[in-house]
Amino acid sequence: MTCPDRSTCRRPDQTRRGHVAPASQTRVSPTRARPLSPFGRVLRLAQRLACTVATVVACHNVAAAADAPDLGAVSEIAPGVFVHIGRIAQIDADNRGDTANWGFVVGERCVAVIDSGGSVDTGRALLAAVQAQTDKPICALVATHVHPDHTLGLQAFDALQPPPTMHAHKRLPAALAARKSTYETLVRRQLGETAPARIVVPQDLVEGSTQLDLGGRVLTLTAWATAHTDHDLTVYDAKTRTLFAGDLLFVQHIPVVDGRLLGWLKQLPQLQAIDAARVVPGHGPVTDATGWQPQQAYLEALRDGVQAALAAGHNLAATVESLPATPGWQLVEQYHRRNVTSAYAELEWAD
Repeated sequence: MTCPDRSTCRRPDQTRRGHVAPASQTRVSPTRARPLSPFGRVLRLAQRLACTVATVVACHNVAAAADAPDLGAVSEIAPGVFVHIGRIAQIDADNRGDTANWGFVVGERCVAVIDSGGSVDTGRALLAAVQAQTDKPICALVATHVHPDHTLGLQAFDALQPPPTMHAHKRLPAALAARKSTYETLVRRQLGETAPARIVVPQDLVEGSTQLDLGGRVLTLTAWATAHTDHDLTVYDAKTRTLFAGDLLFVQHIPVVDGRLLGWLKQLPQLQAIDAARVVPGHGPVTDATGWQPQQAYLEALRDGVQAALAAGHNLAATVESLPATPGWQLVEQYHRRNVTSAYAELEWAD
């Protein structure tokens, strides 16, 4: 361990290299140094402790800086298609809401933004990332679903002129109305009492599918039946065969059931049938068609395990305690028990 400031960490009787000590401080011999007074011993101990504390603080600050999220980092995964991969974590003040993926697609006329992260900071970083890549206006904001880790960044686009149109599933406004107060309280607890927590209300509601023409590039927005939530929306760029799946796909981050387990499993074959060379999940790295398989295995195991527990007459508490998650997922402690609870409530009354 090295001292960050050697001038404060010298012993009381030690001088800087290359400097001559005053006569009153010159040591006669190494073996006959004048013993320190009690005050001197306390002073020496205090200086050593200060050195240690300063070193620890300096190391902590360096580590924290190295670990700070780069909110605006993007990769161009296909021509004109840019993606930011958020952390696999829950929102907190350290990650500043950077816990979900977002991206944007650049056409000849304008830009479509897809999700925006979990804070006004991530939204501002997204806006800056767009402006660093193109001077074309942002004409569309797309919310894949209402969860705040995907939508709170949309606040950062309020001042754009002309204002972009926000697109979402037809059921998103109802979900927003039901959860607005809860989400505002949750986000302020996670990010701080002064954190802006407004979820933008969409103007264009999608039922079935619709298309956005960005100029030389057409995006297909598809509204899905209840799966991860009851208002999931995907975005498909046919030009590059890129699918933004939102939270209909989780990679590495354990899937979260906030809609219907059986509905999600029913949608998976249709989602996997989309001609996508690359798939951007709501959480985790960009993948291809094989990326659906671990999630499907988890959801099927969840269904089968809960059904077996119900057939055996196990109550909810026993089922939650006894049903493990399939291996390989992150944030299991945070979400798996919740998934079991949701699946139990759904399957207990399923035909």
